[in-house]
Amino acid sequence: MDCVNPILDVVTRVWDCTAKHAVYIRDLQENMDSLRNAMQELKNAYQDVKGRVELEEQRQMRRTNEVDGWLHSVLAMELEVNEILEKGDQEIQKKCPGTCCPRNCRSSYKLGKKASKKLGAVTELRNKGRFDVVADRLPQAPVDERPMEKTVGLDLMFTEVCRCIQDEELGIIGLYRMGGSGKTTLMTKVNNEFIRASKSFEIAIWVVVSRPASVEKVQEVIRNKLHIPEDRWRNRTEDEKAVEIFNVLKAKRFVMLLDDVWERLDLQKVGVPSPNSQNKSKVILTTRSLDVCRDMEAQKSIKVECLTEEEAINLFKEKVGETTLNSHPDIPQLAETAAKECEGLPLALITIGRAMVGKSTPQEWERAILMLQTYPSKFSGMGDHVFPVLKFSYDNLPNDTIKTCFLYLAIFPEDHEIWDQDLIFLWIGEGFLDEFVSIDEALNQGHHIIEHLKTVCLFENAEFDRVKMHDVIRDMALWLASEYKGNKNIILVEEVDTMEVHQVSKAKEAQRIYLSTSSLEELTIPPSFPNLLTLIVRSSGLKTFSSGFFHFMPVIKVLDLSNVGITKLPTGIGKLVTLQYLDLSNTPLRELSVELATLKRLRYLLLDGRLQIIFKEVISHLSMLRVFSIRVRYILSIRNDILSSTKEEASYSRNDDKAIYLHEDNKALLEELEGLKHINWVSLPIVGALSFQKLLNSQKLLNAMRDLDLWNLEGMSILQLPRIKHLLSLIIYRCGELQDIKVNLENERGRRGFVADYIPNSIFYNLLLVHVDQLPKLLDLTWLIYIPSLEHLIVHECESMEEVIGDVSGVPENLGIFSRLKGLGLYFVPNLRSISRRALSFPSLKSLCVRECPNLRKLPLDSNSARNSLKTIRGESEWWQGLQWEDETIQLTFTPYFK
Repeated sequence: MDCVNPILDVVTRVWDCTAKHAVYIRDLQENMDSLRNAMQELKNAYQDVKGRVELEEQRQMRRTNEVDGWLHSVLAMELEVNEILEKGDQEIQKKCPGTCCPRNCRSSYKLGKKASKKLGAVTELRNKGRFDVVADRLPQAPVDERPMEKTVGLDLMFTEVCRCIQDEELGIIGLYRMGGSGKTTLMTKVNNEFIRASKSFEIAIWVVVSRPASVEKVQEVIRNKLHIPEDRWRNRTEDEKAVEIFNVLKAKRFVMLLDDVWERLDLQKVGVPSPNSQNKSKVILTTRSLDVCRDMEAQKSIKVECLTEEEAINLFKEKVGETTLNSHPDIPQLAETAAKECEGLPLALITIGRAMVGKSTPQEWERAILMLQTYPSKFSGMGDHVFPVLKFSYDNLPNDTIKTCFLYLAIFPEDHEIWDQDLIFLWIGEGFLDEFVSIDEALNQGHHIIEHLKTVCLFENAEFDRVKMHDVIRDMALWLASEYKGNKNIILVEEVDTMEVHQVSKAKEAQRIYLSTSSLEELTIPPSFPNLLTLIVRSSGLKTFSSGFFHFMPVIKVLDLSNVGITKLPTGIGKLVTLQYLDLSNTPLRELSVELATLKRLRYLLLDGRLQIIFKEVISHLSMLRVFSIRVRYILSIRNDILSSTKEEASYSRNDDKAIYLHEDNKALLEELEGLKHINWVSLPIVGALSFQKLLNSQKLLNAMRDLDLWNLEGMSILQLPRIKHLLSLIIYRCGELQDIKVNLENERGRRGFVADYIPNSIFYNLLLVHVDQLPKLLDLTWLIYIPSLEHLIVHECESMEEVIGDVSGVPENLGIFSRLKGLGLYFVPNLRSISRRALSFPSLKSLCVRECPNLRKLPLDSNSARNSLKTIRGESEWWQGLQWEDETIQLTFTPYFK
């Protein structure tokens, strides 16, 4: 028995092994089927996972590494399984005929064993394919490229912005201009072509801010770009979110691009670290208002200029397309004419250019141009696309008064420039600023309104304190004032040579009319104007109005005939009993007739020009008068011409005791003005010592005086100027004996002293211009050191003057002599040797002009004078070459400005 047991154990083991191997052979078909089914289930799972992945990838997600590895494993597994299944099917087909035994047991055994193992691997891989998350958020590029069409004419602005970005001292940069001017396009170009190519920033974040500026909205955009996790964001307060953003951004060199900013956005509340030279980060913003740039504390504010004429034409032609441009030889020239109507505004150029695509005949183009010139709102795309974009700036104006003042400038024709003060006076005359009792307060508010309209780019700067309106902005304003509000023809601007029937009809409806004519000498429009509030006429060739012209204007308030060629007051003007504002400035008008006395409601009377006679008691009857201005410069030289001209003009002199002769003693006029209860503003020439004494004795007139011209003060060698708080300009002319000018240093409290504080209550604080002319004995103008706000000084034909500013040794160094002077003109002062004994800083000086001053050999300049302001120095070449300089450096500094 001892030898039998081992034998039985061996036999049992052999049998077990043989039985296992036999199972692989026997169950080959079953294993193959199981493997095939398991593989199909794995493939189904693969398709499900792959579908989920593709869907997430369409959402800018990225598949996880685990899922990507599993998908590749499935594909590899499928190849391996297919190979086993193919060989297994072949082996099964090789069975012995009539039996179920394989021909090659060894081969069947190996396949069966491999299929069994692979079935387990397939099942395991299938179990691994149950994923909760198949993709993660795709990391965004540091700078996203933004969609942008081809740009035209932005190269110079692009270069300037890029230069500012490279300047480490500039952390916040503002781009401002009216809507449709290309601000966003410019910032997009900077983003795509400079910031993306630059290695200076780790991340760029673009946020459309719009209005109202929402901290929460901006934070959300930044959070998405920074991938701040949901668990650190959800249910957090604004302050907590700001901390999260700050902690991420403070470790990065970032550039924040804020588009369409309408008001201050507090970057600290958002969580944006302040950009500076240490972190080298930047904030760039676009806005329609310079004030917003200032509120955002931009170190650099760049006005996005409209396109030049050549650039505008190129952009316009690009939008029209070559096919249309080549459809007729006349069309390219007509396209240039159409482009010029847009005044370089990209939005208008693009809109109109697209509208002209396919217009292949010259007639279509001519009709389109005529529509742009006459009814731009009717042109395709203007009323429903261009004007609404521009209207956002109008809607954002702070109150109705500013909106009304803005629309008012549209009365004037295209490209018209108007002096700031003239426009403000018109606003006051219309009653827009009636809330202010004082003229000075109204003027200050008017200047504030003009500055605000300039900062929001609805008004534009013109030269010499004038403003104008961009043509497309003006078209929008007319659209707003009339068609948009349903008040057609409320404003009528006409160039008239004859008044046609349709124009007469429109005039009857209009509330405000601007008429200009280049050929008519007489205006003979017959109809009534039942709604007319404002009439402005411009024509130097227009000599007269028909006798009934002014008879049927029952509600008119403003009549502006300045720069019209009338020599007599129009007949019937006394019928305008509702008139409150009358401007007869810069006309050849010589006489103010008694008919004017019927205008009892008149509050503003402007007569600057060549007026010589006002009949007595005309002004005294204007009981509501607040503003009276006669600026008749150099009437004495005109007087010499008058005496030698016609007998009719010569008969004016001293022959009519009912007349006040402005070129002689005008004391009677001062007495009439003094008797007016509401008089608040007077600009007037004072002729003779008696008239000047009358002015000195009237505190009321001194308080009202704004522009004072002193002429022919006989026998006066010393002129003691009284305190005239509101005086704006002072002209002293033909005072043959005058040697010295002194000022009363007492302020309103009776105290004396230097005007070093520049407080508004200082004497002559408002005095901006001083002009001395034909004062042969005047020695100097040292008294000007007490005029803190002086901007313009003109000295002409003062033969005895050797110094402009004499001995000021007792004056403090910090007095700031001529600190606000912009223009200095010295003409025919033959003995002048010095402007000032010490160098002056001249921080505001723009122009210096010297003519016929041969003894002026030294200028009060050093290397720091007029450093950031000077534009030109004019004079004779011989004089310039003979100047003496402290050192060559100073001479080299100023030589480039000499012309």
